[in-house]
Amino acid sequence: MRARQGKGRGRARAGRAGVVGLASAVLLGAAAVPGPQALAGGFTGAAGSLPAASAGSGGYAFAEDARSIDGAASPGDSVELEPGRTYRSTLPARGKVYYRLTLDDSTNTYASATAAPPAGRTASVVDGIKVAVEDGEGRSCDVDTESFGAAGSRHPLAGWAMREISPRRSLCQEAATYYLTVERVDPDGDGSSPGPWEMELAATAEPPLEKAGATSAPTAWDSAPPRPVEGKPQRRTGGAGFSRAAPVGQGVWRDDIRPGQTLFYEVPVDWGRRLHATAELGGSGAGGSGYVAAALDLDLYNPVRGHVVDATVGYDGTRKTGSLAALPPVAHVNRHAVSRQVAAVRFAGSYYLVAHLSSEVADAFGDGPVPLTLRVGLSGAAQDGPGYAGESVPADAFTVTGEDRETAAGGGAAGEGAAYRALAVGGIGAGTALLAGLGVWTLAARRRTAAQTAAGSRQEPFRSA
Repeated sequence: MRARQGKGRGRARAGRAGVVGLASAVLLGAAAVPGPQALAGGFTGAAGSLPAASAGSGGYAFAEDARSIDGAASPGDSVELEPGRTYRSTLPARGKVYYRLTLDDSTNTYASATAAPPAGRTASVVDGIKVAVEDGEGRSCDVDTESFGAAGSRHPLAGWAMREISPRRSLCQEAATYYLTVERVDPDGDGSSPGPWEMELAATAEPPLEKAGATSAPTAWDSAPPRPVEGKPQRRTGGAGFSRAAPVGQGVWRDDIRPGQTLFYEVPVDWGRRLHATAELGGSGAGGSGYVAAALDLDLYNPVRGHVVDATVGYDGTRKTGSLAALPPVAHVNRHAVSRQVAAVRFAGSYYLVAHLSSEVADAFGDGPVPLTLRVGLSGAAQDGPGYAGESVPADAFTVTGEDRETAAGGGAAGEGAAYRALAVGGIGAGTALLAGLGVWTLAARRRTAAQTAAGSRQEPFRSA
């Protein structure tokens, strides 16, 4: 401690006051743990910081714990992807890159690639990414292609492919080494960016069922879109990536979106529940005129970042809306459907609404923000899961917890609750430890003072205890 013990009682009293003041500061510091919004923005203090997700090209927020790896030009040089981990890599303008998957003969594995093109106002409408899982002989187990579409505006794109154990499939059923491959679709198209794109990669493992279930998808479900949710909008700031998606539940959510910007929202969806969403662009406050046919693109992704469905909203500077197509309730048996969008709602967990405002909007209405309202509806009763024979990897991939629902309803950035609690417990723990040390120091100081007083009365020199 910096306080120095003196002979007189006045100094001893001052020293104790300093201890009390320091103890109070510790307690106040522990109590003054930054709130959720501070954590969402990346808290920085004298004692350290909580890192925010690192921004990549195009402003995409990569997962903070993403491991950087290189894609290989051939299968033999590929790096292995472990389910449950997130990776950061680079996609060249031309050529296929490979990543290795070591799989057993009973687990379904889903691999996704999220491409983050560099910022730019133009893009080839057919450019995008092609994602596939291949066996050791180069035969395709599954393939997905995602493009920028009619908006012609660069924004993050996610594609997914799977190795699925199914009696309906003959390929890719054995335990072996497989490969995730990713490539550009149209790097030479009009408006395409010639350089490499950054990517975020993830793999998820789904265990088999304890008991064999139905092998056909439901043929009857209410395909009529429900009415949009009504109510007073609540402010909710969208995130810049999957790992920073803002949690939202049933309700009306309000944000602002700028031309060229992409916002991510996370919706927990239980087994047996149906998700519906409507996006609304408000009037432009900057004036201007014209019409952008594909101004807003609203995409829905499932818990393994697989694309489900999308809606496009045209814009003329006045209020415009668009809704996602109706989807069936989330069910394990949906995977047997012929329609890929129905098959995509095959498990519970975090679904993602991703809104992108075309850069073209700026040409007609300026670069200022446009009001965005999301009306999120959840219908149907929550049900028990299908009865897995083991744990998914990551363990919480296909579950919705009470905390998930509470966070979605109450607001805040995704994942911030755990960070806040850890910081609070850590702060209080550190404060408690420091106070204990201060108590010991105070007791020793008192003993030294008493010894000095006694020594002074005997006219003996002071000796430190």
